[in-house]
Amino acid sequence: MMKNTIKVFVLVALTLAAMSVSAQVKLGHIETQKLIQAMPEWTAAQKTFEEEQKKVNTELNSLREQFQTKLAEYSEKMKTYSEAMRATTEEELQGLQRFQETAMAQLEKTQNDLMQPVMEKALNAIKEVGKENGFTYIFDMNAGILYAAENSQDVLPLVKKKLGLQ
Repeated sequence: MMKNTIKVFVLVALTLAAMSVSAQVKLGHIETQKLIQAMPEWTAAQKTFEEEQKKVNTELNSLREQFQTKLAEYSEKMKTYSEAMRATTEEELQGLQRFQETAMAQLEKTQNDLMQPVMEKALNAIKEVGKENGFTYIFDMNAGILYAAENSQDVLPLVKKKLGLQ
């Protein structure tokens, strides 16, 4: 009889402890992309990137024209070229292609370099809001969360306030 009473007591204690732990979980969610797009740093980074992209595209268009002209000339005169001239022309064509690949990679790096500080600022603000408001988890809705429970709070307004955004 005493063993059964102890078992019941332990079961009740464990149930209450589990309920206590689950009651302490505070969920939040945010659409990080919306936050980032509301930040003036993102607007500035985007503008800088678009300016750089225009420059690179202008250069690439010029190079494409050079490449097409050189390729057409090469195709037309290939049979009359010496082996050395053919090799030199092929190297030039390959160089133009490599430059295009390098320019695109550099443009991607520029975008990453511009956006990294913006992302870090946003993530740090989300972490601070989480700590200040006692959230156990904050989920990013852009990362594929298909459902937000009713007890999950949208923290976008809190994070915007933290960053001084409207």
